Amino acid sequence: MVFAEMDGDRMEVGNQKQDINVEVHVKSHSTAKRSEVRIHVLALLNRHSMVFGNYRWTEFDEDYLQKHVESVAIVDVEELVTQPLDLKSCSVSVHIFTLNEDGPSTLSLEEDEELSAANHWLLPAAEFHGIWESLVYESGVKTQLLDYVTTTIYFSDKKVNSNLISWNRVVLLHGPPGTGKTSLCKALAQKLSIRLSSRYSYGQFVEINSHSLFSKWFSESGKLVTKMFQKIQQLIDDKDALVFVLIDEVESLTAARSACQAGTEPSDAIRVVNAVLTQLDQIKRHPNVVILTTSNVTDKIDLAFVDRADIKQYIGPPSEKGIYNIYLSCLEELMKTPTATLESFMEAMHQTVEKQREEKAHLVNGI
Repeated sequence: MVFAEMDGDRMEVGNQKQDINVEVHVKSHSTAKRSEVRIHVLALLNRHSMVFGNYRWTEFDEDYLQKHVESVAIVDVEELVTQPLDLKSCSVSVHIFTLNEDGPSTLSLEEDEELSAANHWLLPAAEFHGIWESLVYESGVKTQLLDYVTTTIYFSDKKVNSNLISWNRVVLLHGPPGTGKTSLCKALAQKLSIRLSSRYSYGQFVEINSHSLFSKWFSESGKLVTKMFQKIQQLIDDKDALVFVLIDEVESLTAARSACQAGTEPSDAIRVVNAVLTQLDQIKRHPNVVILTTSNVTDKIDLAFVDRADIKQYIGPPSEKGIYNIYLSCLEELMKTPTATLESFMEAMHQTVEKQREEKAHLVNGI
């Protein structure tokens, strides 16, 4: 079995048919060169050419990998294949990364400002590690989001005419509370910073504290929004960085202007919405930025903002299969240090499914 190196981090195995992604987590203290790590990882894959789904190596029989590598993972395969896959017929992309173990820093709009306007992480972040795998949704949701954003960033990088292929760099995840929208945004940013590590040296993740952008002084809120995006612009100016901006509960910043005009919202909110829309129109010129937003009440969002969202993805409660997979992942984790019986977990899963069925029945019957 022979591996041939292709462009960047992509390796081809035989005829190119299906893309397989391999993520290599290098230990933080390692000084190994990526090119050397890649060679040893390819040798590992050469010895294990059959894929039966996602798989992760954390222990190695080779001293080099044991010394420098935390894990080697074949990822996002289960949604692509329903039978064993031979790597000889696949195109394998190897993504090598090291986690940044520093916690978040704060961004303030003024030097003497006590209230933080945003939290800032360098990606890939240790704090976000494993979130992607822990989230369970309907088949294809995570993959579609990942592929869509990756494609549009690639188009921008290749200077595809934005007048023909429009891309505002805005993703809107909406749905009921507690479905993991914010976690999915963080996981998506983490995953993209790893997948695009051959293009961008690192990622930057900014989580805006929307409430800190509202001032007690009339007309000041719009100015605070502008200052916030000026801070973000400074990050975007570093073309070696892929910048993600998270606006959680975006309806707090983009409340429908019709409600403001009707007198149900403060008139200062109109200036905030206008400022946000203006900044989004300016920021979309840059190829290295993605705006991630979440909302629990989309009908409260200004339509002009909704129109700017390239991806509007509904994130709902898990299906019965999703509930099973969530409990399965919990059970597998607890089996490492047994604290619960299989019977108790099966009973808990059954009760969850029955409760969800009852809630759906109540909604259908209008209760």
